[in-house]
Amino acid sequence: MKIHEQHEARERESANVRERNSPEGPSAPALRAPALSRCTAAILAGGLGTRLRPVLADRPKVLAPVHQRPYLVHLLDWLAAAGIRETVLLTGYQADQVRRAVGDQHGSMKLVQSPEPRPLGTAGALKNGLGKLSSAVVLLLNGDSWCDVDLANFCEFHHLRCAALSIVLARVKDPARFGKVRTGPDGIVQRFEEKQSGAAGWINAGIYLIARSLIEEIPQGPVSLERDLLPDWLGQGKKVFGYRHAGTFLDIGTPASYREAEALIPRALPKMMSWRKDEA
Repeated sequence: MKIHEQHEARERESANVRERNSPEGPSAPALRAPALSRCTAAILAGGLGTRLRPVLADRPKVLAPVHQRPYLVHLLDWLAAAGIRETVLLTGYQADQVRRAVGDQHGSMKLVQSPEPRPLGTAGALKNGLGKLSSAVVLLLNGDSWCDVDLANFCEFHHLRCAALSIVLARVKDPARFGKVRTGPDGIVQRFEEKQSGAAGWINAGIYLIARSLIEEIPQGPVSLERDLLPDWLGQGKKVFGYRHAGTFLDIGTPASYREAEALIPRALPKMMSWRKDEA
């Protein structure tokens, strides 16, 4: 059995044990929803969507229409169904359009706007919104990708390892657009590899659980989470883990993948929303 298969098998067995020991039975794993409901989520929503300009016209990328609704709304549906109670939108280009499209409430979930004064990069936008992030651990998502990961399982993975940062990893056939992430035993990240063509591999899926204390360390100004900080944090010995998810991943940033999202999301979202756990 390969290392990543052993890792996934251990995770499944661990989850099965927790479910069997839950007083509510296997259909309601204990402790999952409370952990998620205590997390503030943040969505990187400032992208211009240059490659999607024919589709977007003058809209920001997160408002690209998918199945007759803005793509951002599908992400918000998913987060609300997972038990998230507050989401901060890290906006940039056409921030006012995002505010008008989604308002300050999505069902029972509160929405908070954090517009950047100028392009700050992924980490810079996160640091700019720090004052609006109220939890000790923040669930951070790229606003232009789709991954059908179970957020409750991901949250458990992060807390069981006392991680400073956990990253959802997706397996793709061609990692040339993304670069690979190498992990060791128990999911510890060993290195990030540059974008290059080659065999299938595990990539950063753009979903993170990150300690607020780590966000506080981000310098002011433009800075990239992926290019600048992740390699630096590894070099500093931070506890960075990769959570391998063998399900669906899609980056909607190209015309081809955007067309694929039109077919994928209507099928995938009902299943993902059915994972909701009872809140504390």
